Amino acid sequence: MQIFLETERLVLRRATLDDLDAIVELDSDPKVTWFVTGGRATPREVLRDEVLPRWFSFYDRYPGFGYFIAIEKATGDFLGWFLLRPNDKPVRSDGSTRDGIELGYRLRQASWGKGYATEGSKALVDKGFADLGVERIFAEALAVHGASRRVMEKAGLRFVRACRDNWPDKIPGDENGDVEYALTRDEWRVLTGADAATR
Repeated sequence: MQIFLETERLVLRRATLDDLDAIVELDSDPKVTWFVTGGRATPREVLRDEVLPRWFSFYDRYPGFGYFIAIEKATGDFLGWFLLRPNDKPVRSDGSTRDGIELGYRLRQASWGKGYATEGSKALVDKGFADLGVERIFAEALAVHGASRRVMEKAGLRFVRACRDNWPDKIPGDENGDVEYALTRDEWRVLTGADAATR
């Protein structure tokens, strides 16, 4: 198991083909995928033949970045995944630009409301700035996705702008557009006191 990062309650590690069944189950829960596909499940063959190979390619192309499986330390249970990755679609359909490294997460419904999304996100933000030389981290969500926006805020990211992109699945509320939250390295240093530690 290639551990990427540990927190108080989580282990984040690289994905493998052995994670396929758990990822299929995750993406088959309509509540989990509601704000992504409107609740439509991702077919197993798409996850196996397209999604996971794309994840694996990130590990080679961008060392230190990619998609990471979240495991609960206490039980060893699969909770979902996080991402910290260079974005391959820098320009949105409204002409605004995605700048920096993208933070994201998708967790099983049973793990919601326990602070795991915030814990993993904070750890990845710290890792990105402290160890990986990242200058800016951003995250996006539908404007109506309040739970995801709260995680971004708790992880230290700040609202930057309302924006809009064309997504393949139409979801109730997507007419309100998207939001971008972000944090720069300098803002992170102030937020965490890291700037004082380097003086």
